[in-house]
Amino acid sequence: MMHDEYISDDELDFDETDSVGIDADDDSVVPARRWLTDQQPDENGLYEHASVKVDKGQTSMRIDKFLSIRLENCSRNRIQTAVDEGNVFVNGERVKASYKIKPLDNISIRMAYPKYDSALTPEDIPIDIMYEDDDVIVVNKEAGMVVHPGHGNYSGTLVNALTFHLKDNPMFQSGDQRPGLVHRIDKNTSGILVVGKNEQACNSLSKQFFDHTTQRRYVALVWGNFDEDEGTITGNIGRNPRNRHQMYVFADGSEGKHAVTHYRVLKRYGYVTLIECRLETGRTHQIRVHMQYVGHPLFNDERYGGDKILKGTTFSKYRQFIENCFELMPRHALHARMLGFVHPTTGREMLFESPLPADFQAVLAKWDAYTAATQTANV
Repeated sequence: MMHDEYISDDELDFDETDSVGIDADDDSVVPARRWLTDQQPDENGLYEHASVKVDKGQTSMRIDKFLSIRLENCSRNRIQTAVDEGNVFVNGERVKASYKIKPLDNISIRMAYPKYDSALTPEDIPIDIMYEDDDVIVVNKEAGMVVHPGHGNYSGTLVNALTFHLKDNPMFQSGDQRPGLVHRIDKNTSGILVVGKNEQACNSLSKQFFDHTTQRRYVALVWGNFDEDEGTITGNIGRNPRNRHQMYVFADGSEGKHAVTHYRVLKRYGYVTLIECRLETGRTHQIRVHMQYVGHPLFNDERYGGDKILKGTTFSKYRQFIENCFELMPRHALHARMLGFVHPTTGREMLFESPLPADFQAVLAKWDAYTAATQTANV
């Protein structure tokens, strides 16, 4: 459902650079990109970044014209949009399109959603569309669906489905296929994503995610009980030096990027706890990594050790109960429940909320029954 008020994250897949030079596994796949001259992806793959130093003998001209000449495969309209969104800087200062370049100026520009190397294949895959207008489309992604095509997953992805659904949209037509995604969630995480349907919308939304001004909340089932009803986890997140398929918390801050996760308890089951998470940052696998770091891995999270019995009894009946839960929900227990953002055209604050999917509800129902039976037996 959609609300008018703005209520306050997103577990991202592995960074866009992961698909270049290393092997990516099934829930961290991202497409290889063809970067413009001198460009690099940002930490989340949401922008192309270009930097240009003006030659000593360069004659004066408008910066938008200069960049459209200097940057390969980049239209002046796209550059103009970046300028309008405040994403062009000269010597560290934001400038307008009318700015006249000077010799030795250091120019930096960031533009949303790099182009794919190859054409995307439209596929008629059913997707749950929560909201759509001329600028945005909000999708409730099911668990098991990869967001981006990439190594080992070139079909059946959300982008393939969107390319079919938006086949009449110029951005998704052959020759200019930009998927419009401005954030991502893991393959086995269910929940809400927003997609931009035009260049202005993509730039506006990308900037909101880049600046961490969106409002996102997740529901997770984790192992163990918490002493407190709410708390905050702070710890730099980077790639695990011993396992490149995992992320890792560098507690001393020596590596990785600053990450903050706020959580509150929704329901206690004794051996597991249902929590809500609100992220200040959007690092790769942030909730999963932070919860493992504090000793509460996500229930059935194979990558971070939650697919084993970490709390509970040694009775075979309990072991069978956990195995039944794993079968009901053969993925990590994480759902992107809420997403809020400012509409790129109207400026209206929008919020969307997705109910827990059936597999998540089924596991919670089993825990409800288990704890009720345990309490009865102890009376």
